[in-house]
Amino acid sequence: MPRLLGVDLPNDKKTVISLQYLYGVGDFVAREVCHKLQIDLNKPARELTEDELSRIGAMLERDYTV
Repeated sequence: MPRLLGVDLPNDKKTVISLQYLYGVGDFVAREVCHKLQIDLNKPARELTEDELSRIGAMLERDYTV
């Protein structure tokens, strides 16, 4: 189970849906982050690499209030 910003993301859901489990991240922000980082929206969260998770976490901390 991937962990991002202290929250466990659900394994079997799409990345765009899993990111919405973070407080302050809705559909628009999740899609925007995936688009900016060129991450497939439909990829299951369990298939995210450590590099992708770290890039997502860094972007959310830097550019958004989460």
